[in-house]
Amino acid sequence: MKLAILTGEPWADYGLVDSGHGRKLERYGPYRFIRPEPQAMWAPAQADWDAHGEFVPAPDDEGGGRWVFHKPVPREGWPLAWREVKFTAQTTPFRHLGFFPDMAPVWDWMRARIDGVEAPECMNLFGYTGVGTLALAAAGARMTHVDASKKSVAEGKANAALSGMEDKPIRWMIDDAAKFTAREVRRERRYDGIILDPPKWGRGPNGEVWKLEEGLPGLIADAAKLLDANSRFLFLTVYAVRMSALAIGELLRQHVAHLGGTIDCGELAVREEARGLLLPTAIFARWSR
Repeated sequence: MKLAILTGEPWADYGLVDSGHGRKLERYGPYRFIRPEPQAMWAPAQADWDAHGEFVPAPDDEGGGRWVFHKPVPREGWPLAWREVKFTAQTTPFRHLGFFPDMAPVWDWMRARIDGVEAPECMNLFGYTGVGTLALAAAGARMTHVDASKKSVAEGKANAALSGMEDKPIRWMIDDAAKFTAREVRRERRYDGIILDPPKWGRGPNGEVWKLEEGLPGLIADAAKLLDANSRFLFLTVYAVRMSALAIGELLRQHVAHLGGTIDCGELAVREEARGLLLPTAIFARWSR
């Protein structure tokens, strides 16, 4: 099992401008925002940051936080694009802006895995607002998009419409990811590729409680049963937990070793524009053939 770094490079509509002292300055199209970033332990390149808004976290015992705006920002959101995919960015109460830009190299990697496969079947678990789903759909995949949030699935459909992909073969499922995956196993379904981006904690549509450390082993076991000798990839990302890439790499290896192929693990990172340094954002484990 190899250790690797997947680096997100700046693109026209997104860039990590600067980072340091526990914060990061990013550009999202024409707007700039400051967000907390505990991994940025170094000093920033610039002393003063000019931003449209900043997310100010609440004390640890309160959780959450709030946005403070210094310049006008469209509260209903504004359009961005990655490759063929168009989507709406928006300041959310959860400090992010409606998508995860560090996933861009993952989208490219998955598209390369299914290149040449005729009508590949792929599934996006915890699919959120659907940017990863649309990235694969644009490359020819028949997609199953699963998220417990009705609002997120609605935003995914809106992003599909914005991208001109309303007619792409996408199943939009409002469901608990673990329960849905278990049902797919019982239905004897198979997939060419699966992406999992589980949160640390969450609730399903019927109040199901998801805790990463408790639920991940069973979810990976079921997801592996949906792959076969012709499948191409499984990609797992994990954020905001005290967990090692080696640990999730071994968990994945034990469940997919019978399929052959390659397993590696490591870190996702985004390249800072100011100095080119890498800001780590998450850990991952992946299997591919």
